[in-house]
Amino acid sequence: MRILFLLSIIFLSSFSAIAQEDAWFYLRARDTAFVPTFEKKGDYLIYSGNDARLKAALKNYKIMAFKKTWKHAKKENLKKTFFVISDNAALMQDLLRNVSNHFEFGELIAEEDKKIFEPNDYGLTSTIGKNLGVQRNFDYLDFLEVPKAWYYTTGSRDIIIGISDGTLDPDDIEFAGKTKIIQKSVSAKGHGMSTAEIAAGQGNNGFGAPGICYDCSIYGTNFLHYKNLVQLLELSKLGVKVINCSWGVTRYYETAQQAIYEMMENGTVVVAIGHNTPYSSSKGKEFYYPASYDKVIAVSSASHRYEHYTENIQYLKEQDLYYVKDIRYYVGQTGGFKNNDTTKTPDLYPISVSNLNSKIDILGPGTGLFLYGDLKTKNNIVTTEYNQTSIVAPVVSGTVGLMFSLYPCLPAEEVESIIKFTSTNIDDVEPNKPYAGMYGAGMLNTGRAVEMVFRMFAEKESVKIENQRFSRWDFKLTSITEVILKNQQFTENATLDLTSKKQIVISENTVLKPNASGKIHLKIDPTLKKECELRLRDPSILKD
Repeated sequence: MRILFLLSIIFLSSFSAIAQEDAWFYLRARDTAFVPTFEKKGDYLIYSGNDARLKAALKNYKIMAFKKTWKHAKKENLKKTFFVISDNAALMQDLLRNVSNHFEFGELIAEEDKKIFEPNDYGLTSTIGKNLGVQRNFDYLDFLEVPKAWYYTTGSRDIIIGISDGTLDPDDIEFAGKTKIIQKSVSAKGHGMSTAEIAAGQGNNGFGAPGICYDCSIYGTNFLHYKNLVQLLELSKLGVKVINCSWGVTRYYETAQQAIYEMMENGTVVVAIGHNTPYSSSKGKEFYYPASYDKVIAVSSASHRYEHYTENIQYLKEQDLYYVKDIRYYVGQTGGFKNNDTTKTPDLYPISVSNLNSKIDILGPGTGLFLYGDLKTKNNIVTTEYNQTSIVAPVVSGTVGLMFSLYPCLPAEEVESIIKFTSTNIDDVEPNKPYAGMYGAGMLNTGRAVEMVFRMFAEKESVKIENQRFSRWDFKLTSITEVILKNQQFTENATLDLTSKKQIVISENTVLKPNASGKIHLKIDPTLKKECELRLRDPSILKD
């Protein structure tokens, strides 16, 4: 009898734990004007409106959040989407069935996708966080899955990001208490302020917008000395982990290349832009430095906003011309239709494609990024309208800052490999095919890059390298945990130096066939040890 009693207690406790799991979901209204009102009572929201059907549907549930968000909203559904947290997933179906006059679509959020963190200045797509900052749509942060990265870390004060892009004010609210000017620079029309804000502007302070690595520190310097990069080398010797260079020149200097090698040996990663020269002019033959130096992460831009071109077909009446704009994963911002036939896949306008070449390593979103420099110099709230590359670099630099913040002992020479392993392959996007081999590994994903670092050094996890086709570059990765290769190709000139403490699993659809110039080296080393511990935003994450 006592055994049965104990089993009952265990069963009821388990059931209670399951029952307490909150349900998260998106809910789309039929009309943008519909905004239900709630009052906060204790930990819950109580509907305070007069709609009898809605009141009846909500009365049997505990509501923790019911707020408008632009997250995942389609073009025609902007301002119609709500984010809801309830004690029971049945609420979503209840609302769709019994309040169909107001709601037309709902989507449950998977448990894995609940592993996010949002600061209180996240913008209009905020869900679990309030938005006390700029009231603009920062959907590029959603696209990059930055809240997934912030689940693990929001940065660390002892991880320093170098900004070599123009002056910034160390006393400004977004930089105060964590910023030091090493070398003075020119104003550059607020360029330094904008790049610093995107990379590491302070987040969760109820102002402006959060930088990618918003709890990281910043060292500012100038963008001169391109012959020897002495100003960057100075930052590296001061312990800066990643340096942002949203500038470039077209002349190669061997002295500068050697400086890059020295910085890498110091543990410093340099991120630089391929520049904004349109492809219609450069034809893939124009190389900028420091981006094109060996051991530099060279970036360019691509679009991220609309999932399919049919969502944003625009019409130019003066020319009777249909065209598309800002289509996700397109390496150009605009494109047109052959014979004006909108049923056919568009071709990109080369003039809308930022400079691409064989040295580019990674792409990031270039439109819709907040320009803090305009707010400070002109008091204007402005976001980028074109696929600029200068504003992509700090997104990558901030991502690198998060990677080092999570695991400070991460080898600098492995950072680029992780960014490429976790990027999104865009080779099969039809309009991109004329530019194959010139847009790097594809599109950056900050969330996956930081999560991979976590999985490499969290003992109970495993790392997946998947869904990419690499025919060049030198990859190196050292993981304490199991590594799984799945739907992955390393061919032609690609080299892979992969070491795991536990095991390496070669799963389905994996091709390891480099040519004589490539190499595959897989190694199991049971003696591998972590050089330091993971530094998590919340240490309890290890128990998830």
